[in-house]
Amino acid sequence: MSLRMKTKEATAIINSLSAGVVPSIGVQHITVGRKLEIEAITSALEDVKNGHSLVRFWIGDFGSGKSFILHLLNTVATKQKFVVTNADFTPDNRLYSNDGKSVALYSAIMDNIAIQTKPEGGALPTLLDKWIEQVISKTAQLNNIPITEIRDERYFNLIQESIMQTVHEVTETGGFDFGVVVIKYYEGYLKDDEYLRRNALKWLKGEYRTKTEARQDLGVREIVNDLNFYDMLKNFTRLFVSIGYSGFIVNLDEAINLYKISTSTMRAKNYEKVLSIFNDCFQGKVSNLFINFAGTKEFLENERRGLFSYDALKTRLETNRFETLEHRDLAQPVIKLVPLNHNEIFVLLEKLKEIFEFNFNIELDISETEIQIFMEEMFNKPGAEEFLTPREVIRDFLNILSILRQNPDADKSELISAIQISDERPDEAAINSIEEL
Repeated sequence: MSLRMKTKEATAIINSLSAGVVPSIGVQHITVGRKLEIEAITSALEDVKNGHSLVRFWIGDFGSGKSFILHLLNTVATKQKFVVTNADFTPDNRLYSNDGKSVALYSAIMDNIAIQTKPEGGALPTLLDKWIEQVISKTAQLNNIPITEIRDERYFNLIQESIMQTVHEVTETGGFDFGVVVIKYYEGYLKDDEYLRRNALKWLKGEYRTKTEARQDLGVREIVNDLNFYDMLKNFTRLFVSIGYSGFIVNLDEAINLYKISTSTMRAKNYEKVLSIFNDCFQGKVSNLFINFAGTKEFLENERRGLFSYDALKTRLETNRFETLEHRDLAQPVIKLVPLNHNEIFVLLEKLKEIFEFNFNIELDISETEIQIFMEEMFNKPGAEEFLTPREVIRDFLNILSILRQNPDADKSELISAIQISDERPDEAAINSIEEL
């Protein structure tokens, strides 16, 4: 058995899918039935690379592959030298707030920044170090200073000036404080002062909660907050492009949590922020930024609580009236994910069996016919048509493989017949009964 993949990828795939979540790496090895979506992603990335900005809404039922698409997008994008990141909306993370929930989303975004050499996140320090090295080299060249001497403290002011000049070129809002913090980061980088470097990172990631604390640690007047976090994302987009990257991809999953906001005024404010981002990107007010939202049909189309409850968004996001299942339009802002068919799921399960065997260096006694029997058992169970998702099929299949690996004598037919179907969707009745304030 000779799969062309890393052991680390195989382990991530098996562990993540067994837990019902999408692996952060290796998704290209389990991509099935998404040819049109991959073409749409490739086309969109080309546009962003050429200086355009885009917003996409990936819409589908629970377990239909929304998160998978976002991770697949990341895999394709990092190979094309994009900086990428993922964050989930939660009850404590949102686009608009006045109590720290927006800056909490920003912090999650910055924490999960990834590049091809650091696909699992935490790449912001690497990017800053790379940028500073570029500034150092450029400063040495412009001033005819040997590269072996430029890090000497007597040239520190020259480096400061170069950093501030670059910062002013790439920032619109908060540029001065941003520049001061980056200089502090460089000072920590130069003097091997980990405390100073860590404080600078803390500011850049939006982790300071008071201006007083930030002023004491770094000498700056402002901090990243609920009102300016989106401007900081735009600053970083321009910075990443100046370093030599193609653009910045921001993936925001679990958008159903915006739909769940109980206060109609606060929900509308969040949708107003979605509209502002949408307009920025499509009116050319920002370059090289690609923001993706993943949510359910209710999040999009519910006219009482969803995006369609905000008229300005509804007019922008209504589906192309000429689109059909046969003739899809994947260039529009909203892309509705079509579920995998049974043949595609069968191919996926075969791939997963092979990856499972590769990961554990074992060969399991389970045939193609038995995989088909497993699928028939699942899809013929009461409730399967209404509740069954690819996520549950995959998880049950891997659970059976895990039992067989550890108990080779286990009765496969008995394991398969024990399958039960459950409704994993959130309780929509509970959501809809939340009091409107």
